[in-house]
Amino acid sequence: MELLKDAEFWVLIAFVISFGFLGWKATPMLTGALDRRALKIKGELDEAARLRDDAQRALAEFQRKQREALKEAEEIVAHGRAEAERNAAAAERELALALERRRRMASEKIALEEAKALAEVRNAAVEVAIAAVRRTLAEDMAPERRASMLDEAIAALPQTLQ
Repeated sequence: MELLKDAEFWVLIAFVISFGFLGWKATPMLTGALDRRALKIKGELDEAARLRDDAQRALAEFQRKQREALKEAEEIVAHGRAEAERNAAAAERELALALERRRRMASEKIALEEAKALAEVRNAAVEVAIAAVRRTLAEDMAPERRASMLDEAIAALPQTLQ
């Protein structure tokens, strides 16, 4: 029992007791701190997973909306092309109708001008013939013969004008 009288033994016993007491008191604190830290990390991981899921849902929604927008843009372009083709066809028909009207009007105007020119030529020929007849009648015929011819011409005038 010499060991009980040795100071180093008692220092060792105090040291073991101190560490035992410290371990006994500190272990729950350390394990509690580690548990809290683990729970905090688990919560952050859960939050990160939730945020990732939200981001994936938002990305999927954005991609769906983008596809819909592209589809709608394609429909708008197709509708615009169809409308442009309809407008071009209508403009082409209107142009054809306008050209036909102008051709018809030009033909009518030409026919009118021809009729007018023909009437002017007839009138000029009639005036020349009348002047020639007057001169002939005035110079070559006897006055009795002139009077009888004039009466015959006046009598035949209604039949000639028809």
